[in-house]
Amino acid sequence: MSGGLKGLIRRGETLIVPGAFDAASAMLIEKAGFKAFYVSGAGVSNSNGLPDAGLLSRDDVARLASYMIKAVDIPAIVDCDTGFGGPEDTGGTVALFEELGARAVQIEDQRYPKRCGHLPGKEVVAPEEFVEKIEAAVRARKSGEFLIIARTDAYAVEGMEAAIERGRIYAEAGADIIFPEALTTRDEFEYYASEVRAPLMANMTEFGKTPYFTVDEFKELGYSIVIFPMTAFRAAMKAMEAALFEIRDKGTQEGILGKLQTRAELYELLKYRGFEEPR
Repeated sequence: MSGGLKGLIRRGETLIVPGAFDAASAMLIEKAGFKAFYVSGAGVSNSNGLPDAGLLSRDDVARLASYMIKAVDIPAIVDCDTGFGGPEDTGGTVALFEELGARAVQIEDQRYPKRCGHLPGKEVVAPEEFVEKIEAAVRARKSGEFLIIARTDAYAVEGMEAAIERGRIYAEAGADIIFPEALTTRDEFEYYASEVRAPLMANMTEFGKTPYFTVDEFKELGYSIVIFPMTAFRAAMKAMEAALFEIRDKGTQEGILGKLQTRAELYELLKYRGFEEPR
């Protein structure tokens, strides 16, 4: 693992960070030239047959994330939902993922059990309660290069002004990046950035509350990181579904070979040279 996120952000870039759901998808993100990847909580949960509701344990997420982190040389942001417990647990989460080689963790102020950020019915904890988690996270990290990303879901629950106030409080408590979830218009993103003087992250998920802004537009609006947490997962699932229907209906995959990753392409991605020959 090499490099860090803080240096990239200092250079004024707006980082495009796709979501990975396993080691192979992280390797494709690296191959495509992206400078960081996001261990998507939804992607990891969904790829294991679970909804994005915080059902995987910290150990589960750590094990799955470790495969991704070890497979690539670009920095990882790990979605840690609500921190896997209270402040002490959140501190332990930071220590664990920093030890695994992640370069940032994201924690959120939803009340457990959490919900997908673009669904109704969310609840948030009191800001003072979440501040305790942020402070524990900051104390637990060993390196100042390791980033704490604080997501607030308050906009959908309490409104814009509450989300802004929480962003300010969380930044003052030590969060390096503030992530306002599920804003709905360009004006809202611009207003938030004008009121919260901290590096900001935006979520460009599909079929959610946020319109489809480009990364250049987010940069103009003042956002340092844009995540695409589920794009690769959704693309892969749709392609797999089509391939399975092709086999079911035609009894052969020959008609879709042009849409499949070749053996040579897979072996190149996996750095398979030297393993394919008998020893």
